[in-house]
Amino acid sequence: MKVCIPVKENKGLESIAYNHFGSAPFFLIYNLDNEEMKVIENEDLHHAHGMCQPLKALGGESVDAILVGGIGAGALMKLSLQGIKAYRVANETVLKNIELLKRNELMLFGMNDGCSQHDCGH
Repeated sequence: MKVCIPVKENKGLESIAYNHFGSAPFFLIYNLDNEEMKVIENEDLHHAHGMCQPLKALGGESVDAILVGGIGAGALMKLSLQGIKAYRVANETVLKNIELLKRNELMLFGMNDGCSQHDCGH
């Protein structure tokens, strides 16, 4: 299973999970099966509100889940249509949130849980 965790700074597994998918400068891609990771830049960082293109943002990376503090309703819907789940994370390190995911302790975002603006305060 490959997961994507939006981060503000690239500090590897010690990076703090970012609070909003679309405005994250970087995405850490982590493969739970082989524990490989890489960090990519957000290819859709400067989009207009409501116009996030999550698959463009991921630069063609294939993932199974997004671990994030908040995400817009449009991006959430686009990811869901591709079979990508979004989980709400704590303001903790990437490593801590991966551990929570492995223990099934992260909540899934529902379709009504998406943010309505970039600075929605989550």
